[in-house]
Amino acid sequence: MDITFLLNGETVELEGVSPTATLLDWLREERHLRGTKEGCNEGDCGACTVMVSDADGAKALNSCILFLPQLHGKAIRTVEGVGEADGTLHPVQDAMIKHHGSQCGFCTPGFVMSMTAAHANGATDHDTQLAGNLCRCTGYAPIVRAAEACEDKPVPTWVNKDRSFLLPKISRGEDEVRGAEPPFAPTIADELATVYAQHPDATLIAGATDVGLWVTKQLRDLKSIIFLNRCNDLKTVEVTDTRVRFGAMVDMNTVGETLTDLHPSYAEMVRRYASVQVRHAATIGGNIANGSPIGDNPPALIALGATLHLRKEDTRRDVLLEDFFIDYGKQDRKPGEFVEAVSFPRQPDTLKCYKLSKRFDQDISAVCGCFNITIEDGTVTGARIAFGGMAGIPKRAAAVEAALIGQPWTATTITTAKAKFDADFTPLTDMRASAEYRLETARTLLERYFAESQGQTTNVLEVSA
Repeated sequence: MDITFLLNGETVELEGVSPTATLLDWLREERHLRGTKEGCNEGDCGACTVMVSDADGAKALNSCILFLPQLHGKAIRTVEGVGEADGTLHPVQDAMIKHHGSQCGFCTPGFVMSMTAAHANGATDHDTQLAGNLCRCTGYAPIVRAAEACEDKPVPTWVNKDRSFLLPKISRGEDEVRGAEPPFAPTIADELATVYAQHPDATLIAGATDVGLWVTKQLRDLKSIIFLNRCNDLKTVEVTDTRVRFGAMVDMNTVGETLTDLHPSYAEMVRRYASVQVRHAATIGGNIANGSPIGDNPPALIALGATLHLRKEDTRRDVLLEDFFIDYGKQDRKPGEFVEAVSFPRQPDTLKCYKLSKRFDQDISAVCGCFNITIEDGTVTGARIAFGGMAGIPKRAAAVEAALIGQPWTATTITTAKAKFDADFTPLTDMRASAEYRLETARTLLERYFAESQGQTTNVLEVSA
């Protein structure tokens, strides 16, 4: 595969690129830009963070799970390229020195790049912006102080130059990747439908936040690949008076931003979904299609009554998201069929999403419970309750729902309904939690939903002594 991109202001053209070559390895081994570090090699530590820009803006991304073909037509900055040509440091670099934000220094380049991207975007929620970067010696206080000191500093001129980088052949619409064998990089969903029908055994790569680990950790040889990142028509968000629809390639940061006013509890859960770097790459369609029983999106979407929109060639079909998951590792998706979008009805916000994990930020859920209960005149008229981490698939709590509907919204009803969790779930014990813990917390989450409906504060971030 042949690709072209901008690296620290210089145009780079590569021929015959391996589709699973990571940007991190290429930077360090081929360009000898070793400021970008390899830490975890799975997108958790942020030591490999780079800034990637295109017409949509600047994003901090983990280069360790970013494949080179995903960068075609984009502009990349590493820590070596954020200063000015005359040697003037970027305001972030200068502030890190003045505020003693570096000790051993291994993590520092990644922090600098996350802060540089945040500075370019005017983002000042520093705790969130830096949640994907791990430091084990300096501590976060001096790093956050450095980020705060940069808030009003001017953005370097190269930022806008990077954002405006556009290959002529892309602007003329001639940048379609064709041929008889993968890897493919279709530019519209129609092309994807044709290619995937011809190669149904191919691996679809959206953001590579999951598939990237197949390569870096499991050392899989992915011989047949279709990249989806150029299909802009799968990146659309539609919010109407009756429905909310996300294209399969909408990244999770965009999902969170869209949900902020619609369903703030879901949006807050998305803030804890991995990190800024991962959310910039991860897609809502990919999270659903991989069928994980501990993915955080499906329980929330099932609670909202979501529909999955699937496509194979020119044939489209809709399936309720709760019916898409058949068994562990098995989904209702035919060979050559892909997720085109997911949608759910516009509705009054009664949704609460509770993510339980050992770490607050960037951790896999032990239990994720989402409750969408409607009460009219003191009586439960509707209930959709879905959990992740409680079964081999994301699953509704049907018995609990039945115990609630038609009953008065009281503590007595909650007590009766709690007992029904045993009928709905038989969870497993694993490294994240025991079966007993999962069942007990599921029961208490229903109590928490009830308490919040009565005006009680239950969020640990809000409770004070």
